[in-house]
Amino acid sequence: MKPLRKRIGIIRQVAILFALGVLVIGFLTAMTQYSLANTGVMSQTESFAAMISEETEKAVREYPAYEWLIRYWHEHPDQMNIEYDAGFYAGTLTKQKCAALQRHAPDLHLRYASEKEIEQLSPADQKLYAEIAYSWLINRIDQIKQSYGVDFLFCVLTDDTFKNQFFLFSGADQGAIRGTDYEEVYPLGVYIEVSRSQEDAMRHAVSENSYLADAGNYMDYYYSMGTVNDSYILIGITYSLSALKSNIRSTTLTGTSTSIVFLIILSLICLGMITSHVLKPLKKIQENIRLYKETKDSGTVRQNLSGVHPGNEIGELSEDITELTEEIDHYISENAKITSEKQRISTELDMARRIQRSMLPEIFPAFPDRKEFDIYATMEPAREVGGDFYDFFLIDNDHLCLAIADVSGKGVPAALFMMMSKIILQNCASIGLTPSGILERTNSAICSNNDLEMFVTVWLGILEISTGRVIAANAGHECPAIMRADGKNEIFRDRHGFVIGGMDGMKYREYEIQLHPGDKIFVYTDGINEAMDANRNMFGTDRIVRALNETENASPQKVLETVRESVRMFVKDTEQFDDMTMLCMEYRGPQKESE
Repeated sequence: MKPLRKRIGIIRQVAILFALGVLVIGFLTAMTQYSLANTGVMSQTESFAAMISEETEKAVREYPAYEWLIRYWHEHPDQMNIEYDAGFYAGTLTKQKCAALQRHAPDLHLRYASEKEIEQLSPADQKLYAEIAYSWLINRIDQIKQSYGVDFLFCVLTDDTFKNQFFLFSGADQGAIRGTDYEEVYPLGVYIEVSRSQEDAMRHAVSENSYLADAGNYMDYYYSMGTVNDSYILIGITYSLSALKSNIRSTTLTGTSTSIVFLIILSLICLGMITSHVLKPLKKIQENIRLYKETKDSGTVRQNLSGVHPGNEIGELSEDITELTEEIDHYISENAKITSEKQRISTELDMARRIQRSMLPEIFPAFPDRKEFDIYATMEPAREVGGDFYDFFLIDNDHLCLAIADVSGKGVPAALFMMMSKIILQNCASIGLTPSGILERTNSAICSNNDLEMFVTVWLGILEISTGRVIAANAGHECPAIMRADGKNEIFRDRHGFVIGGMDGMKYREYEIQLHPGDKIFVYTDGINEAMDANRNMFGTDRIVRALNETENASPQKVLETVRESVRMFVKDTEQFDDMTMLCMEYRGPQKESE
């Protein structure tokens, strides 16, 4: 049974998911609405400011000599005697100035005087005209400011550094104070050092004709009227957005709250439908899966799930679960049969392995009464049974037969072919044939009935114990290694014949090896020299010789153990892919009877 653990039901998980979705969507909705409203306000504000600027520019350009006036105001701000608070055409001082100028220049139309006409006046009359025009213009600017309700409306001159502003005029509300303190209405001639944001805004306005900048709770708008005396003429407008932004936030909050309420209602409806049409059927499917795990009763599961929303995905899932339980029942039945069969095959393979091993001489020392030689051999199959074999036996009191072989293929077929080959080879050796005769007779016997076209490589030698002379023949097998008592080990490149079972009528050549006391013969199958590491590099005969060089004066058993350990260190964790068989015989020479 599974340990009990705290669970969060899927309905609760879905509810949490919906709640998080509502919060995320509500937040995104608020951000989107606020962004859209803010963008709309910026666009509307820019259009509104452009309209005010155009009207202000029109008021300035109504005077044909406006450029002369701007230059004069810029050059003589401290000499101007301006009546700021007089009504349009109603100021006493301005009226007196108009009467005096009309007496000096009765033909001059004050409102529409041209620059040429003004330049013909005396300096005193030019000053009067500049003061009269300024009083009229400033009253008009005051009207524009009061009419549109902006916080600041002004016109300034600035150079190409945009570091300072020279105020030409500023619109004022009724009762406003004109002075040089912050947020007062600046009179003509005030110089102000601007902030970095105002500097950037004026630069943009000059290059783009107009520019709207967000300054926190205020909006700054600059409009370019051109240049005079190498200075830029800019109309500036500033008004507060605090009330408007408060309204935007209120509207955004109301819209977002309404959206969240609708989302919650929609989520509850969806949650109810999901619970009824998805979660409950899934719960029923889950219960029946657990029922099947406990009872393995696919019939009951099929009956319980037969009415689960047929025609939709949940219904299809219930049908799939039903079919799956039936397939599992069938699989369990078949698996039981397969398991039983595998157990039978495993038992038989184990028996075959025992039979195969019993056919190989495995008791060492093999000839405890014979001191003239020592012999040791091992066979390590790649599977349960293998195709390699070795053999050694006394033909008579003075002759020892040694053989090692490698059957093509692996597994059971190779093992059966190996057993047949070993028996034939041993029978042929027992009747006193030479090594070449043994191989030829064995080849003829196997070729006579070899429908599977299998073959076996064989190295076979007969040691004359009294002299140390070895007569050997090789049927396509690996070359033997000769280990001399003086430590000189080498692979003996013998003459190979064709493999046994490959073609009938083959002849094999014999050769002679003379052993002296202390010399050894080491023979092996290709599972040793062709063993591969993870990079598919082969062990090779050079490494065999290096391993043999580490076994000076060692027993045959120690020789085989050293070579096997060298192979194991070389291949490491790489899987063995071929049988590994080795045989080593040490010749000790004739022994005295006293020994």
